[in-house]
Amino acid sequence: AAGPAIASPAGDGHAPYKGRVIAKTGLLVRTGPSTHYRVVGKHGYGKIVHIVCKVNGQNIRGNPRWYLLSDGSYGWSSARYIRNIGRAPAWC
Repeated sequence: AAGPAIASPAGDGHAPYKGRVIAKTGLLVRTGPSTHYRVVGKHGYGKIVHIVCKVNGQNIRGNPRWYLLSDGSYGWSSARYIRNIGRAPAWC
């Protein structure tokens, strides 16, 4: 099952928060906040991603936060591999 349903943010269709992918091999996007969920996409190193909100999920190398991304479609990625640009995302 996917994570919680989130309404599309208002405005230009992008989420209110941004981050940069810091995983050298790229960032996997999943259907839920854990590595047990199916991979549905990937973003390359250095790409700017749009973040809707955060939840606690599977702990990845000391970081339990997962971000709901809204780049084309919604999916979850570990915050361990995303550096926030500006303020930290709000809780979902």
